[in-house]
Amino acid sequence: MSSPTSDTATPSSAILLVFGSGLMFSCLDTSAKYLGSVGLEPPFVAWTRFAVHLVLAFLILQPWRNRGVRAIASPPRQVLRALFLFGSTAFNFLALKTLQLADTVSIFFFAPMVITALAGPLLGEWAGWRRWIAVLVGLVGVLVITRPGYGTFETGHLYALCAMMSYSLYVIMTRAMSTTETAESLIFYSALIPVILMAPTVPFYGSVPEGALQWGVLFSLGIFGGFGHWLLIQAYRRASASALAPYPYLQMVWMVTLGYLVFGDLPDRWTVGGALIIVTSGLYIVHRERRLRLKANSVPNTETSTMAKKL
Repeated sequence: MSSPTSDTATPSSAILLVFGSGLMFSCLDTSAKYLGSVGLEPPFVAWTRFAVHLVLAFLILQPWRNRGVRAIASPPRQVLRALFLFGSTAFNFLALKTLQLADTVSIFFFAPMVITALAGPLLGEWAGWRRWIAVLVGLVGVLVITRPGYGTFETGHLYALCAMMSYSLYVIMTRAMSTTETAESLIFYSALIPVILMAPTVPFYGSVPEGALQWGVLFSLGIFGGFGHWLLIQAYRRASASALAPYPYLQMVWMVTLGYLVFGDLPDRWTVGGALIIVTSGLYIVHRERRLRLKANSVPNTETSTMAKKL
């Protein structure tokens, strides 16, 4: 039997777990959009999402007993990484006040292309010309959705782009810190730091939800986010990251469905067309990186392997 981490092994259970995580993240965005529609401020909603996340992480990781949680190699980098994650969430919630769920997730799908572009100067992982073309094609998809200059680009699109950029930098920092920081500390401090640093803003943005429904939806944010990440971790224990890379795009199914059921929204032809361009570009990058990984593993000569990555 193939190893669960081999490039060819993609168990159906792992795919279902990724699909389930997409449902959780879609419920998170749907809940945030609902709370914004009833008047709660996105920065406060984002802070509450991380506060609930922190409580869950505290109970599960038990930092008073788990030394891995307390081990920090670089506090400044932990702070910066956590702020990028919080920025991604807060900007996304701001975007959801005016944009459809399908719009925000379509722009968010451009993140793998941005990560590919930034990995060169920031991590030394330079992409070849084929992947750079895929990045540019993905950018065309973003322009199709936002259509700047045609009176359709609005503040919500700018917030969605900021959310996507913040998430891309968060992933880049996670890659860079994965060899020096423990997994437990990365999980715990990504919640603790935003809650502490953003707490002074709560009196300015905070508001009291009206009724049990709004309270329940507000506190569900951390549960949806935490459970979604847990499902994703379980999926990656069953299959490799490269094997599962195409399946997060299935989240679009949940976003369109929930957008229609909860808000009566359906994406227009520009959003659908732009999303198809972005997804196609992202899938090509996944395919190309997988081929290069297999080629590098089959070539013992380091110089030849490096040359292959330039193709």
